[in-house]
Amino acid sequence: MNSLDILWVVICCALVFLMQAGFLCLESGLTRTKNSINVAIKNLADFCLTTIVFWAVGYSLMFGTSQLGVWGRGLVFPDFSEISAQETTFFLFQVMFCGATVTIISGAVAERLQFGGYLIVALLVSGLVYPVAGHWAWSSLNGGEPGFLARYGFVDFAGSSVVHSVGGWSALALLIIVGPRLGRFDGSIMTAGSNLPIATLGVLLLFVGWLGFNGGSTLAMNEDVPSILVNTVIAGSAGALAAGGLGYAVNNNLNVTQFMNGTLGGLVAVTANCFAVTTPVAALIGIVGGMIVVFAEKLLERLELDDAVGAIPVHLAAGIWGTVATGLYGNLDILGTGLSRLEQVGIQLIGVFVYGAWAFGVSYVLFSLVDRVLPFRVSEEHELMGLNLSEHGIRQETEGVTPVTSNS
Repeated sequence: MNSLDILWVVICCALVFLMQAGFLCLESGLTRTKNSINVAIKNLADFCLTTIVFWAVGYSLMFGTSQLGVWGRGLVFPDFSEISAQETTFFLFQVMFCGATVTIISGAVAERLQFGGYLIVALLVSGLVYPVAGHWAWSSLNGGEPGFLARYGFVDFAGSSVVHSVGGWSALALLIIVGPRLGRFDGSIMTAGSNLPIATLGVLLLFVGWLGFNGGSTLAMNEDVPSILVNTVIAGSAGALAAGGLGYAVNNNLNVTQFMNGTLGGLVAVTANCFAVTTPVAALIGIVGGMIVVFAEKLLERLELDDAVGAIPVHLAAGIWGTVATGLYGNLDILGTGLSRLEQVGIQLIGVFVYGAWAFGVSYVLFSLVDRVLPFRVSEEHELMGLNLSEHGIRQETEGVTPVTSNS
């Protein structure tokens, strides 16, 4: 890394950090007012906790000296005052990715989780689930030996699986354990969200942050960056139009949340392959990603799995599609694995199943054990009261206010 490369990656760190603000706006806007403060503070708290945990142990597990290609060791509590600017910059970039993974979980299980319990979830995912999964595909990014999936040719450029699917699988495990919000499937709960304009702002902030997410994954300012950024923008836009158009065709109106989540689905899907596909293919990947989000939302509803913001359709379902699409459409010369088209698709599918088994399986076991000792779910009384008040002792002025109507 030269000075220009370091500058570019630092700028991208700031852009990826901006995604935390995007998640905050999206999640608080799509949930009820009585829980919005709780949702917001969880986004700040999980990032702060994740940063410390990843610095303490996660970075070592992910990028330390590889042990059998499964986990790393030797970089616990690194002192970056004694480490090169290149590695310090690399660490900062990876912290942002870890934070994004954990925040995915926050939105899915919003409005029913104890604050302390959620912090335990953040600790487990940032300190074990995510870094071990990341080692398998990315351990060689900092000059180390490749993890076992990378050795077989698995490719995930910026994290459709490593970040988004891992976060989605962990969220699904927790969702199954804690169950749906009270009244979610009997029609008595408001599901449209308390502030859709703020939620839309969140999507725009995420869109901007994605430029750093994908563009910075080059770890250099080179000639690949412009096409990566274009593919990112094209796929996100195509995903929005596809999800919005599909929803309109079915319901004869534009579903706002589907349009927003379709945007994110297109972005998630292109994240694994944005460096190795043509612009038309990026559009196709985004279109399918956006449509998959709509179908996945309907599937969750049918299974009565209550994802408060659509995080699992966006990050898990579209992430799986993006991982497989890398094998289907990625330029084999650019991928550089030496595999045939069929072999590349095969290893991408293996990666999907491996990440699913690890992230869902380990998360479900760990979360279940914690839940037995410290139940994640708030009491029914506190859930009806709202987590702003029950968890933080705060009530917003607008909560419980009945609108005044005019008789004129």
